[in-house]
Amino acid sequence: MEDKRQRARVQGGWARSVNKRGASNTASGVSSARSQVLGSTSHSRAKRDKRLSSEKQFVFKAPEEVVRKAPEPKIIEKQGVYEISTLPSGVSRIHLVPGFIDLNEADWMFGQLFQEIPWRQRTHVRQDQSFDEPRLTAWYGELPYTYSRLTMQANADWHPLLTMLKDRIEDFTKNTFNSLLCNLYRNEKDSVDWHSDDEPALGQNPVIASLSFGATRMFELRKKPLPEENNDYTYVQRVHVPLDHGTLLMMEGATQEDWQHRVPKHYHSREPRINLTFRTMYPDPEMLHT
Repeated sequence: MEDKRQRARVQGGWARSVNKRGASNTASGVSSARSQVLGSTSHSRAKRDKRLSSEKQFVFKAPEEVVRKAPEPKIIEKQGVYEISTLPSGVSRIHLVPGFIDLNEADWMFGQLFQEIPWRQRTHVRQDQSFDEPRLTAWYGELPYTYSRLTMQANADWHPLLTMLKDRIEDFTKNTFNSLLCNLYRNEKDSVDWHSDDEPALGQNPVIASLSFGATRMFELRKKPLPEENNDYTYVQRVHVPLDHGTLLMMEGATQEDWQHRVPKHYHSREPRINLTFRTMYPDPEMLHT
């Protein structure tokens, strides 16, 4: 009996030993399978990440607001002929000649003109209100000149210095002039507002010769807006020309048709400036179109 029990214990031990090894092998197989599965999953994920990273990614960007900016003014200072535009009425051209009059000679001329021209301040009436022009003027020519509803009477009594300057400019430019508007800017507060010299009596595409003496002032031009701009000058082309002592400026072509010009007030103190603008007047402008 004892022998049977001992044999049973031995067999039971063997049985437990066999089962332990079987469980160990089973666990090892499961672990290996799990490792294979995890390894396969990790490999697939790596391949997917690599594929996604190689594809073009969509990045959202908010639409940028289009901001229209006013162009910077073009500064013209050197001698030369400049075509400032070609449309809509044709070529607009300015010709700048610094030092057209020698400085010493210009000094003497300025003194003569300042003292001897019959300068006068004129009064405008607009919308039942009157105001004085912020400058002094004088007119020379065999015909009267009307601008901004103000008429300057004919004056054929040219000062000899003005006649000499007209002859010199005509010889240089190969143009002829029969009239002259003189302007005296007494200080930085004097100015002339935006306008075009496009009165019918000046004809089509008039040539204006502007000769400056005295303090340097900025001469500004701006392009007239196209009809679709509804008279908005915000984004038009602009040109600035500093006019020095003895400088000649010619405005030619469609400059009066397509551009406006002015001499603005200045923020800093300025000595007097004299500007002579030679032009040609026609007694019957309708004759020019027949």
